[in-house]
Amino acid sequence: MPGPQNNKIGGCGTTVVTLALLAFLLLPQDSPAEETADDGVPRSFAALVEKSAPAVINIYARKIVRSRTQSLDGSAFWRLFRDTLLFGYGRERIENSLGSGVMVRSDGVIVTNHHVVEAADGIVAALADGRVFNAEVLLSDKRTDLAVLKIATRGETLPSLEFGDSDLVRVGDPVLVIGNPFGLGQTVTSGIVSALARTSVGISDFRFFIQTDAAINPGNSGGAQIAMDGKLIGISTAIYSTTGGSQGLGFAIPANMVRMVVETAVQRRPLIRPWIGLSGRPVPAQAATMLGLPAKGVLVTGLYKEGPAAAAGIATGDIVLSVDGLAVDDPQVLRYRIATRLVGTNARLRLIRRGAPIEILVALKAPPDVPPRNDRWLSGLSPLSGAEAASLSPALAEEIGVDSGISGVVLLNVNAGSAAGRLGLRAGDIIRAINGRPISTVEELAGFRMEAFAPWAIGLNRFGQELTIGSR
Repeated sequence: MPGPQNNKIGGCGTTVVTLALLAFLLLPQDSPAEETADDGVPRSFAALVEKSAPAVINIYARKIVRSRTQSLDGSAFWRLFRDTLLFGYGRERIENSLGSGVMVRSDGVIVTNHHVVEAADGIVAALADGRVFNAEVLLSDKRTDLAVLKIATRGETLPSLEFGDSDLVRVGDPVLVIGNPFGLGQTVTSGIVSALARTSVGISDFRFFIQTDAAINPGNSGGAQIAMDGKLIGISTAIYSTTGGSQGLGFAIPANMVRMVVETAVQRRPLIRPWIGLSGRPVPAQAATMLGLPAKGVLVTGLYKEGPAAAAGIATGDIVLSVDGLAVDDPQVLRYRIATRLVGTNARLRLIRRGAPIEILVALKAPPDVPPRNDRWLSGLSPLSGAEAASLSPALAEEIGVDSGISGVVLLNVNAGSAAGRLGLRAGDIIRAINGRPISTVEELAGFRMEAFAPWAIGLNRFGQELTIGSR
């Protein structure tokens, strides 16, 4: 009896289809299953982009420059910065630069790169919805390559991104990068975190970066690097490139450093980095193997007298392993860990002393300005003639980015062709001794004069290396 059987089968099929359709309609339309596969890997970043993109803005900075300069510095590391409009002629012209920025507070506080707004006479922030605002610079810091801007919102709440904890970022984590490359408009790229703690990259004084393989190009400067939870983990600052385009190596300033700078700017306080008065170097690999010491860490080689580290009981020969539970691999990482803290707080350092682990609590203080710097150009019958020198205090050391645990006199400038220049001295050299006599002030250095037929020797520190330059 085919008829009844067909009717029965047809009725069953209709019921199945109806139930399936009903189940589909009852599913939440914004269910995470639509964005993420069963293995947890995102199939689409659309929802994350829709949430995050409105907080990423375009920055236009107007500058008056006196001579045309190349936008590339000849090295492989390029600032993510591009001149977009050039007009005027002669020795002075107006130049408009383009970059990106991130709204980090709903009341109009924006983070971008220092090199985007450096020496700007006027700054405009263009939101993703097309609105344009004049921006005020609250703080611009060359050492971190960060600038904090403020726009007048007139009480309006604007889209913003929340800071994530960049110390929790792991190699292999997916990341979104949003910016305005080449002035083409807001662009989103994705990739993974390919490395952390890239301290060899000389982009800023604090050489600690998040490296990503996401496509980043000039114009992305100051743009957002976003984790999968929608939080800001870094600010794009530079790319490694030999062509000017993306080659899969982009660098971001970690959010924990950015947060500290923003908090300082919003409170309208000067940016004073904490100081502990300790200098050190990486643990020698051969010594670590022979003595059974950790292969990573910072060997304490010098302590500032009565500084926080010395007062807390740290001694030369100790090996610093971590700060507040975060690993320290080399002196640059140690500087970064301390720099992301606030003056007036404490840091817990884990160390190895004579093979045994210990922990010491160190108070973080503002670096003292002692002795006074007393900038002075050296002249006369001296091999240092033609150099500008300053007495090195912890405050000056932090300002110019040299080791604050070293005493001496730092050379700020060296004229080409001068006696100091012919001798091979460079800006940044720290003069430690003359003829074996320690030097700590400019006055002591200025008193040095060559005597006929008398040998002399200058002991100096150059980027952590102890050198001696003398007469033959």
